[in-house]
Amino acid sequence: MTHFHVKTKVCYGEGALESLRQLPGKHVFIVTDSFIAKTGFVEVIKSHLEAGVSCTIFDKVEADPSLETITLAAHLFMKSGADIIIAIGGGSSIDAAKAIAYFSNQADLFRQPPYLVMVPTTSGTGSEVTSIAVVTDKVNNIKIPLQDDSLIPDLAILDAQFTRTMPGSITAATGMDVLTHAVEAYISSQANIFTSIYAENAIKIVFKYLPRAYANGDDMEAREQLLLASCMAGIAFNNSGLGITHSVAHSLGGIFHVPHGVANAVLLPSTIEFNRVDASLQYQKIAQFLGFPTSSADEGTTLFAEAVRQLNTSLDIPCKVSELKIEEEKYLSSMPVMASNILQDICTTTNPIKPSYEDVIRLLQKAW
Repeated sequence: MTHFHVKTKVCYGEGALESLRQLPGKHVFIVTDSFIAKTGFVEVIKSHLEAGVSCTIFDKVEADPSLETITLAAHLFMKSGADIIIAIGGGSSIDAAKAIAYFSNQADLFRQPPYLVMVPTTSGTGSEVTSIAVVTDKVNNIKIPLQDDSLIPDLAILDAQFTRTMPGSITAATGMDVLTHAVEAYISSQANIFTSIYAENAIKIVFKYLPRAYANGDDMEAREQLLLASCMAGIAFNNSGLGITHSVAHSLGGIFHVPHGVANAVLLPSTIEFNRVDASLQYQKIAQFLGFPTSSADEGTTLFAEAVRQLNTSLDIPCKVSELKIEEEKYLSSMPVMASNILQDICTTTNPIKPSYEDVIRLLQKAW
């Protein structure tokens, strides 16, 4: 049986924030980071809430939110008595909000789960519509993906005004995260006709609009399109799963603290080559709908991998791990641990190729 599930109500475009006036609750727990808290975005959100709705603000989310931060926030959330969680921020704030809800639900099984609202300020993770959240165990240097249907948000508000302040480097990294989500959803062993439609559109949008948004942060058409692409890719991979690009990126991020979008961008050309045998037909289709002339699956794969490299270069993102600030000796000595983590990562289960330990070691060597 094939399935496709979309739970989240998505509001976008002019007036999207008006949907906050119909929230089913009386106490909002706002989750964000210290930077967003200083931008005035929290006040914008509060101004759209109905009179009589009270707020508690947690603004201590860090990049790659830690188990310690989530534990502290979950305790404060339960103590507050809030029945709604609103996340404002990038993937870290959204993941934190979902993890807070998850651990609170686990701590009190009789408590009504909170209504989850996501307001992304970056166009990257797609987490506003997925059942996945990632938290970091900073003691053991590993990223822990949480996956549960209770993590799927109830409402996503896509308003490009919140992404306008993103600097070029973040725009580039988050945009490449969208591309990786969409590509891996498209070639996933669990892909279907519905996921392919969302993934294809997301891929097209990234190639068309990411260079524009990177070159001109005030290009609001490009900003809005990338926000929509991020959501589309999230819907796709929430149903199809991801692949080994993400598995390697999780390990690279956990050990070497490489930002997730950058890690995906750097790794994507190598993983396209890695999956060549089993996914060449899908890569050829991608090359074709992007307008690259290709007469064979092998040629299509080569053209698409080169197109990703060129896109990285135009965004000032490298295509090899060796071009990041990572010591070669530490990278090589970490490969056994990384390979073990990658094989255990949930994203590997839907990769087109089911890799062996030796396969993963070769991938890590090539990615370097």
